[in-house]
Amino acid sequence: MVKFLLTISAIDPLSLPPYKGSTFRGGFGHAFKKTVCTIRNKECNDCILKSRCIYSYVFETPPPEDSQILRKYEKAPHPFIIEPPLETKTHYKPGDALSFGLVLLGKAAEYLPYFIYTFEELGNIGIGKGKGKYQLLNVSCEGREIYNSVDRKLFYNAPRPPLGLRGGGEGGGVASEVLRTRTTDTVSLSFLTPTRIVINEDLVVDLEFHHLIRSLLRRISTLSYFHYGERLDLDFKGLIERAQKVKVKERKTEWHDWERYSARQDVRMKMGGFVGKVSFEGELGEFMPFIELGEVLHVGKGTSFGLGKYEIEP
Repeated sequence: MVKFLLTISAIDPLSLPPYKGSTFRGGFGHAFKKTVCTIRNKECNDCILKSRCIYSYVFETPPPEDSQILRKYEKAPHPFIIEPPLETKTHYKPGDALSFGLVLLGKAAEYLPYFIYTFEELGNIGIGKGKGKYQLLNVSCEGREIYNSVDRKLFYNAPRPPLGLRGGGEGGGVASEVLRTRTTDTVSLSFLTPTRIVINEDLVVDLEFHHLIRSLLRRISTLSYFHYGERLDLDFKGLIERAQKVKVKERKTEWHDWERYSARQDVRMKMGGFVGKVSFEGELGEFMPFIELGEVLHVGKGTSFGLGKYEIEP
């Protein structure tokens, strides 16, 4: 997995919502299909090209027909995460800049040029209320500029990720040495964007540690299977049972409601979740690699919008 930072500059006045994840993700999906789809008047499920289509892989992500997991689901986890700026500013004047993160997983990293071109096209189409246009100024990775709007040359070669969680390094597997244990008995997490964790078909309001671990194990294992070609050999039942012994030390969270409009479904969807700080105490060592990985992968529903972003407090 590789994380990039994209910086844009407003050409027109931009009117954006306080939480910008839906705006960027929705606009990206529309522009991406317009850019790469060869049969635009068909739904992906009815398209003969879906198993070889970049749009289908990135944005619809269907499970393979021979999938051993999630066979009853229409879609596997997306191989990308858009991390909108956390600022709540809503109006940007021409010349104002803002940056957002883009995490690419598995072979999606090989499609980076498509992502860059699509975000450039989205700037020409316009975003937000009034469809204000912007220019993509540059793209950086690990603090190094790999693309800018002046020379329009991409200085980045996506490494082909090795299979498995112990890949490590830039472009490695979903995790590096994820089975390693660490000695610690307390951890505090700050949830920065609305976090929607569903357990037994119910949204979690008051987070318990086992809720977090259940959701992380599901996300990490499905990403590993669908985007890195490895089914995790973990004692899921045992991990969850031991997670139930870890207790909440302090919880200071609140529910943050927001809505997004889905043009494809022509419906407004509630996407609220909890934000704030939760501290846990107990035998945490074996869980820390999953928690640290969740800082990059996010947790819960709506991760491609940037939901479920948290940080481990020092």
